[in-house]
Amino acid sequence: MNKTLLAIDIGSSNITAVIARNNLDYKINILGTGSSKSSGINKGVISNIEAASKSIKDAVLIAKKNTTEEFDSTIVSISGAYTKGIRSAGSVNVPNGLITENEINQVLQMALYNATIIPEYEVVHVIPISYKIDDSSDVENPLNMNGSRLEASVFVLTAKKTALTNIKSAMKIAGLSVNNFILDGYAAAISVLDEQQKKFGATVINIGSTTTEFVCYRGHSMIYNGFIPVGSNHITNDLSVMLHTPPLAAEKIKTEYGDLLKTSEELTNKKIRTPRIGDEKNSSEVSLEYVQTIVHARVEETLSLVKKDLKKSGIHESLGAGIVLTGGMSKLNGLKELTTLVFDNFPTKISNPVNIENGYLSFEDSKMATIVGILLYSLEPNRGFELDSNKNLIKKRKTNENTAKMEDDIALSTAKEKVVQKEQPKVRREQDTSASKTNPDSATTLTRLPENSKKKGVGKIWNMITEWF
Repeated sequence: MNKTLLAIDIGSSNITAVIARNNLDYKINILGTGSSKSSGINKGVISNIEAASKSIKDAVLIAKKNTTEEFDSTIVSISGAYTKGIRSAGSVNVPNGLITENEINQVLQMALYNATIIPEYEVVHVIPISYKIDDSSDVENPLNMNGSRLEASVFVLTAKKTALTNIKSAMKIAGLSVNNFILDGYAAAISVLDEQQKKFGATVINIGSTTTEFVCYRGHSMIYNGFIPVGSNHITNDLSVMLHTPPLAAEKIKTEYGDLLKTSEELTNKKIRTPRIGDEKNSSEVSLEYVQTIVHARVEETLSLVKKDLKKSGIHESLGAGIVLTGGMSKLNGLKELTTLVFDNFPTKISNPVNIENGYLSFEDSKMATIVGILLYSLEPNRGFELDSNKNLIKKRKTNENTAKMEDDIALSTAKEKVVQKEQPKVRREQDTSASKTNPDSATTLTRLPENSKKKGVGKIWNMITEWF
């Protein structure tokens, strides 16, 4: 059954709301989008519930204008500012020798039970890092494999209860409820990393307006997350202070002249005029070289703080696919080159989220990485096993849904075949009737028919099955 979802990305500068659902072919269909300026949110944390609630409500109302369809559930992003990640492990016996979703759920629940969680925190994600069956290690997906014992190593992401409660309160005032949470850095990584990057290891650095969040992937799993309370707005503040110019003028200077690639020779004798704080009728002359120095210093400091955190965690040297940059500040010219330099020539690229076709706006924009990741996390059929913020198992829906689709296709083909059967001699109909009596599930069972019958439809069914399997 297709579900309609309300996805909300609570950012420090903007709040984005998207109403979406899966089409019959399990592709994400955007029904409505809305965005509003954030109020009552400081560096990823709600500081004013009433103001934050109004911003959330405004974004959702705009999204609802584009559709009459009601949403079934709501998922909201959370900042890494109040999260902690821990490692844990668990193991369970496999009584029947065949590993099913039940055993996978049990082993993840056991790993969660074994985790040492601070009382003031609660679970947001339980993500398997690796599985082991008996003596076989490095099992990517244990479903339907055979063994007597299943072990799992997991990454448990927790968040402060008070921070989550504040989000729920703001949502409630806006007339909404929260069904699930997702770490915004995790969502961004889901939307920008390809399969090879996830497998061999990569760090996604999402530089927003007031925060920088980063997530490390390895072996298709998130294994670490971090947070720096510095973003692109800090560049604006630096320019405002150092140039003695109003914040609006500083933002314009950052946007128009912020460049990390131009050399001193290119900037020599190039100057701009900026209004002065408290005396905006008059202006001062500032060299572009000085502007670049201010921008460069703040960006380099931010990247160095991320590198320091990764080194402290011991993950820095194991990121085979390098660094992936996203977020609004990833558009800054020269950021890729400076990141490569700061991270000791690690491979670096700037990635936009995978595009979702819709008639409202382009999602192929680095600013949309988190909201796209939320949609993929919730609606993408090929999701792996993990526990969500309700401690429920997220299943690999692709297998289940394709099976259901296959059964529907077979049922449809069988129905068409019955129409053909009515045109056949009575002996043929009696043969099919007896088959139905002996097998109560014959509505979805293929019965061998005479060769001339296969030419009229059964051959198509066998071709379909060949494609499926």
